[in-house]
Amino acid sequence: MTEPEAGSDAANIQTQAVKEGDSYRLTGVKRYITNGDVADIATVMAVTDKAKGPRGVTAFIVEKTFPGFSVGRIDRRMGFRGINTCELIFKDCRVPAQNIIGGEEGKGFATAMKVLDKGRITVSAICVGTAQYCLDLSTAYSKQRVQFGKPISVNQAIQWMLADMAISIYAGRQMVAHAAWCRDQKQKVTQQAAMAKVFCTEMVNRVADSAVQIHGGMGYMKESPIERIYRDVRLTRIFEGTSEVQRMIIARELLKE
Repeated sequence: MTEPEAGSDAANIQTQAVKEGDSYRLTGVKRYITNGDVADIATVMAVTDKAKGPRGVTAFIVEKTFPGFSVGRIDRRMGFRGINTCELIFKDCRVPAQNIIGGEEGKGFATAMKVLDKGRITVSAICVGTAQYCLDLSTAYSKQRVQFGKPISVNQAIQWMLADMAISIYAGRQMVAHAAWCRDQKQKVTQQAAMAKVFCTEMVNRVADSAVQIHGGMGYMKESPIERIYRDVRLTRIFEGTSEVQRMIIARELLKE
């Protein structure tokens, strides 16, 4: 879905899909696509009717072997290096009409929004797990790190950091569980997913920062897992919708009610 001009503004997709007989001709560029360089199949959002705005966006299944489909630049990122993101380029890429997800034009944007609700809960869960790992490492380190003749865990400053980390993680875990439960009950979870995403992504960034502080110089070293986590979690406040966009969604849902 993401493009040079369509990130947080997902409705501003520029990739075009023009119907020609029993196929569509796709033209455009996608950006920051996860696993785009290794995946055999991509789900591609493209505009089939510009006049309809978001209702004119259609989702296609596009195979890497289709003529006109190519992989562009592989991104070099600050963190999250366990997977690649890259550009996907569509230059007069022919896609069979039967590859429309949902069977008809115009359902792409609505489908994407439902997927994002689920994805935001998933990201929130990842953040809770990552934060818990930071807390576990920090607790253990504080017990073994000795300064001024005693473990740093006896210092109230350290204890309060650990306590605040635990409180935030506990709250985030409950939010994720509730949002996931609501989705299991087939309820609309746009607001709950957005709230969990904001809280948990900002929470894990605070927790990771405290973990670096507790580890001191060691937390800043490459051999420490905390250093990698500190870089990785920064992205969570951006992908699957930025914190600012989540707050817009939450406010919109509240005012709608």
